[in-house]
Formats: sequence, structure tokens, C-alpha cells
Amino acid sequence: MTTFCSDNNSLNIPHSDDFAHQKAVVLLSGGLDSTTCLYWAKAVFKEITAISFRYGQRHSSELAFSSAIAQTLGVSHRIIDIDIAQLGGSALTDTSIDVPDYQADSDAVPVTYVPARNTIFLSYALAVAEVTEACAIIIGVSSVDFSGYPDCRDDYIRAFETMANLATVAGRAGRRLSIIAPLQHLSKAETLTLGLSLGVDYAQTVSCYRADSDGRACGECDSCVLRHQGFVQAGVPDPTRYQNKPTQG
Repeated sequence: MTTFCSDNNSLNIPHSDDFAHQKAVVLLSGGLDSTTCLYWAKAVFKEITAISFRYGQRHSSELAFSSAIAQTLGVSHRIIDIDIAQLGGSALTDTSIDVPDYQADSDAVPVTYVPARNTIFLSYALAVAEVTEACAIIIGVSSVDFSGYPDCRDDYIRAFETMANLATVAGRAGRRLSIIAPLQHLSKAETLTLGLSLGVDYAQTVSCYRADSDGRACGECDSCVLRHQGFVQAGVPDPTRYQNKPTQG
């Protein structure tokens, strides 16, 4: 009989001794946050399946980074092909919409928001979790250092977890699935401190929305600036290969 996790809605911080004999699915983009989550999950769970998506994103070079990171850790990695780009509405999937430079103190949801992306990704992760008999899905969202996306907040993660346990055979049988966001209440600097303690090589990661085919970051978009600020605030060197070094921070 497969053992699944018990319910633990409070588990949003990167520490748990409950999962040493369990399996988990990790959403891996190849960026700073998701890579930190992968290293954390590798240290906590018995077996990991990392999943990435080729969804029509303009920064598809992230997939090569995801594959290399998974290979470094020796975890199973799947790249799933879907087509969010056909829906439009985001600068990350529609090349007719420019990715803007970083704008400090803006309350507007940026055009880099991809409508329903996390819901779609988590739904695929839920299917992988059922197939692999995993007890948890790990996602690298944060409600501290983020760009204002509505699907990065704690209430959304908790709501998806409730839905997941109503929608699955395991959940209906009482073998609950946990959606864990280890970075939910961490700043970028705190995330970096955690990752470095786990041995993450951040030179292997790319977070840029305008990364070129070689994975070099633009240094000007929201993701680049927030990433660089994290390194500055953590007091550690930033190993990112930038086309233009961020000046903010």
C-alpha cells in the first residue's frame, strides 16, 4: 500500500521531517526560486519528479537550464508540451507585446503575467502526482518578492490544495496531497541564503523574461532586477550572466 502525506495546511516554510519516505513533484522552471525548491525537496523527500513546460514562452532557453539542473541532482525530469501561447494576453507568450523594463513601486499587474499559468501547471503536476503516487507538489511561489501575480499568493495555493484533494482518487480516499510553497514567506535574499545552505549553484539558473538563446539575462526586466536585488541584500556575489548589469538595488 502506498503511503500518502497527512494534511498539513501550515507547511509553507522550508522545514519538515515528515516526508523522508515519500515522493514529490517539483515544478522546475530553471530559475532561482524553483531551483531552490528542487534542492530543498531533494533534501526532504525520498524521490523527486521534476516537471518543466514548453508552453510557447519567449524565454524557452530556460528549458536547457532546467534539464541541466535536474541532471546535476540526479532527479527524474519531464518536459511537458502545452500551448498557452495560442491564448495570448501576456508578454511572455506573445512577441507582439514587449517585456517591459523593471518599474519600482507599481501596483499594476505587469504584462508578463500569464493568465492561469500556475493553475495549468499545477493541474499537470497534480496528474503527475497521481501517476507517480507522490504525496506533495512543490512550487516556488512567494508573496514577498514577486511581481504582483495573483496566483503566487498563499490563499490561492491553499484553495488549489483543497480542490486537488476533492478531484483525486487518493484525496477522496483520505490520502491527502499537500501543495507546498517553501518560499511563500521568504524574500529573495532569504531564498538565496536557504539555497546556498543546500548547495545550489545559482550560476546554473536563469530567471530572465528576455533571456537570449544562450541563457544570458537582459538585466532590465522585473525578474532580473528582483533577482539581482536578492543577491545584493544577501551580501553574496551574483553569478548571473547579464547582457546589461542591473543598476537597481
